Amino acid sequence: MFSTLRGSSRAFSRACSARVAPRIQQQRDIHNTLRGSAVAAANVAVDSVSSYEPFFPKEPTSPSVQTEVPGPKSKVAIAALDEVFDTRSLNMICDYNNSIGNYVSDHDHNLFLDVYAQIASIPLGYNNPALMNVAMSQEMVTTLINRPALGNFPPASWTETLKSGILAVAPKGLNQVFTGMSGSDANECAYKAAFMYHRRRERGEGVEFTEEELSSAMNNAKPGSPDLAIMSFRKGFHGRLFGSLSTTRSKPIHKMDIPSFKWPQARFPQLKYPLEEFAAENAAEEAECLNDVENLIKTWHCPVSAVVVEPIQSEGGDFHASPKFFQGLRDITSKHNVLLIVDEVQTGVGATGKFWAHDHWNLATPPDIVTFSKKAQTAGYYFGNSMLRPTLPYRQFNTWMGDPSRVLLFNTIIKEISRLNLVQHTADTGAYIYNGLEQLSKKYPGEINNLRGKGQGTYIAWDSPQRDAFLKKMKTVGVNIGGCGESAVRLRPMLVFQQHHADILLESIEKVIKG
Repeated sequence: MFSTLRGSSRAFSRACSARVAPRIQQQRDIHNTLRGSAVAAANVAVDSVSSYEPFFPKEPTSPSVQTEVPGPKSKVAIAALDEVFDTRSLNMICDYNNSIGNYVSDHDHNLFLDVYAQIASIPLGYNNPALMNVAMSQEMVTTLINRPALGNFPPASWTETLKSGILAVAPKGLNQVFTGMSGSDANECAYKAAFMYHRRRERGEGVEFTEEELSSAMNNAKPGSPDLAIMSFRKGFHGRLFGSLSTTRSKPIHKMDIPSFKWPQARFPQLKYPLEEFAAENAAEEAECLNDVENLIKTWHCPVSAVVVEPIQSEGGDFHASPKFFQGLRDITSKHNVLLIVDEVQTGVGATGKFWAHDHWNLATPPDIVTFSKKAQTAGYYFGNSMLRPTLPYRQFNTWMGDPSRVLLFNTIIKEISRLNLVQHTADTGAYIYNGLEQLSKKYPGEINNLRGKGQGTYIAWDSPQRDAFLKKMKTVGVNIGGCGESAVRLRPMLVFQQHHADILLESIEKVIKG
C-alpha cells in the first residue's frame, strides 16, 4: 500500500538529507546527552530525515480506532454535556491523559493522528515533557495562584520574562509587546492602537483633548468618537469580538444578528493552481486586488486607519497570495499613512517554515503591528513605533493584560523550537507532505484539487469535491483532520510532526479516496 509514493518520497528525503547531513551528528550528540533526563522524552529529530528517531519515544506507531466515532462512552458524555453546554460544534470528547505527541485520544480510547491540533494551537505535542516541567515549576505556581493585574502590579521578573522569550522572537523591526488573552483580543487591541495613533497624528504631539472631545466621547458622538475604519479582506477571519468581528468576512454565521462597524473589505487574490501554469493570470489578479485596496483607501466615507491581513486566509478557505502582493500592500499602506496589521494568530510560530509567516515576504519595511496567539499559547501584539503606545495610561488597559503563566509556556515553547530546530524541521516535513500530496493529486484527478502551500511548511490545503464526507471518513481510519471555507481540507499538524507521521497521513488519504 502506497509503495510507489513512498519510493518517490524516500528519494525526496534522500535529497533533503544530503542538504542537512552536516547537522545530523551534532543533533544525535545532543540527543544522547539529553537521554534519560526529565525533559528528554521529546527527542531530537533530524529535519526531513525525522524518521531517524521520534520526538516522543512512547508515542504509538499508528492510529487505533476500535469503535464507531463517536463511540458509546462518547455519546453518553456528549448527551450529559449538552444539558449544560452547547455541543453543536463538538468535534470529539477527548481523553487528554491518554493523548501523547501527535496522537489525540477520544473518550472511547480511539487514538487519532491529529493534524488539526486544536485548531492549529498545539505546537509541541500532547503532554510534552518540557511544558510539563514548566507547568509544575514554582514560578508557574506563583503566577497561577497570585495572578497579577499586569498593568498595575507586574512582578519584578516581568521585564526579564518578556525579554528572554516573547520579545526574543519579536518580528524584525518590532521591539515592544502588548500581551492579551486571545487572538480576538489581540486584534481588537491592535485596532484600538491604530485608531489612537491616527488621531494622535491628526492632533499633533502634546495637544490635549478638548472639552468637546471628552464630553462627546461619553455619548458615542463626534469628535470624541470619530468615524474611522479598519480595512480587511473578503474571506478573512480576525475574531468574534465586536471590532474583530467587523473585520471577519469568512462565514455569515459568525456575523448574523450582531451590530457591526461599517468598514471596508477589499478583494483578496483568488489564485489558480498549479501556480506555475497560471503565472500571468495570478499576477493580474493580485494587481487588481491591490488596485481595489488603494481605491477603497482613497474613496471610503471615512479615513482608513489600518489594513489588517492574514498571511494565509485560514478560516475562509486557506487562500494564499504571493510575496509580491504583500510587498505591494506594504507600499500602498505606507504611501497613504495607513498602518499595516499582520494577523499571525494562526500562521505564526513556525507553522509555515518561518517563525513568522510574513518573513516569507521580504518586506522593505516591517509591518506596523503583528498579532499572535494559538501556538504561542498566549496572545498579544508586537509593535515598534513608540507612537503606538497611547499618550496616557489606562487607554490600552484591562485588569489582567494577558496571563504570565501562559507567557511562561510560550517562553518554553520558544526554547524547544530553537533546541530542536523545529522551524526548519517543519519546512522540510511540509515539503515531504506536499510532494506526497502532489503525487496523489495526479494519481486521483478530481479528488485533490487546487493543492496549495508549496514552500509554506506544513500549512497545506486542497479542495475536496465532498469535503465534509472526506473529513468524516478520515476519522474512521484514525486521522483527525479539519476543513475551512466551503470545500477546503487544511493541514495543521504540530511542529513535531515527522516523516513517519506523514506516511500514515498520506496512506490514510489514499485509502479514503479509494473507498
